[in-house]
Amino acid sequence: MFATIRHDFHSVFERDPAARSKLEVLLCYPGLYAIWSHRVAHWLWVHNVKLIARYLSQLTRWFTGIEIHPGATIGPGFFIDHGMGVVIGETAEVGCEVTLYHGVTLGGTSLAKGKRHPTIGDRVVVGAGAKVLGAIAIGDDSRIGANAVVVKPVPPNSVVVGVPGQVVVRSKPHTARDAPDLEHTRLPDTIGVTLVSLMARVDALEHHSVDLRKEDHLHIPERGIWHGEDFTI
Repeated sequence: MFATIRHDFHSVFERDPAARSKLEVLLCYPGLYAIWSHRVAHWLWVHNVKLIARYLSQLTRWFTGIEIHPGATIGPGFFIDHGMGVVIGETAEVGCEVTLYHGVTLGGTSLAKGKRHPTIGDRVVVGAGAKVLGAIAIGDDSRIGANAVVVKPVPPNSVVVGVPGQVVVRSKPHTARDAPDLEHTRLPDTIGVTLVSLMARVDALEHHSVDLRKEDHLHIPERGIWHGEDFTI
């Protein structure tokens, strides 16, 4: 357990450029307190001291704003950045070197007593506000975009965006040798690209119509910017 705790500590420096010193990390990172408390609570849980384990997890929630059920299984190198509002359910399984941001939920969708929470692969990054729901698997080296709602399995080396989450397999796979994948702005706009493509086709078809005036339909954005006349503003 102590080797895992040290790994958790060093993961902060690997994935947060704001971390300046060991003392600062020890004093100012609630995500670190939450995972260390969970390590103890999980040990109590698997040794059938369940009431004390639950009480410890709820006490930690009160101090940090992070709720991790003691039954959840979490691998080494786990990092919760900021942390407030994170919820991890009882049967969740989290791999190695996983990063979660604030507002993330790894939740269940069933009243059954068995497996009902997600399984998160190694080196997965889950953006702020994302929800991963149900007994689904998120493949290794994937990235869940901020505020995405994921309700179906995700293959390895994928990026997920939107509500419900749209899965895009990476054209350039991310590997364990690469730096942590924290490029949160590099998210595909699957719906937007599809819409613009359809509008371009409509423009091309209607260009030959003498009965349809230019202002009678939406026009494709220019360099990603929509113009006001299409929206009467």
